[in-house]
Amino acid sequence: MEKQLAVAALAALAQETRLDVFRLLVRAGAEGLPAGQIGEQLGIPSATLSFHLKELRAAGLLVCERAGRSRIYRPDFEAMGELLGFLTENCCSGPASC
Repeated sequence: MEKQLAVAALAALAQETRLDVFRLLVRAGAEGLPAGQIGEQLGIPSATLSFHLKELRAAGLLVCERAGRSRIYRPDFEAMGELLGFLTENCCSGPASC
């Protein structure tokens, strides 16, 4: 993962509502959740939720697909793994052990 992508992902997650949304979707797993259900579970108005979902998608952390009239949001587990790998790639490679 490039540093710029890691910074964008971390910046997106550095906001409380977006972090809550992302964690909810991680718990939901690969099936994801429709936007309305995300808003209901977290008590987020739809306009506000739309903004935060857009930010998470732009950071590459979510994928979205249409299912009829709904949009289903899922975490991008590959991107999440890459971010974790980026953050830990130098772990234990220095003089001090982790």
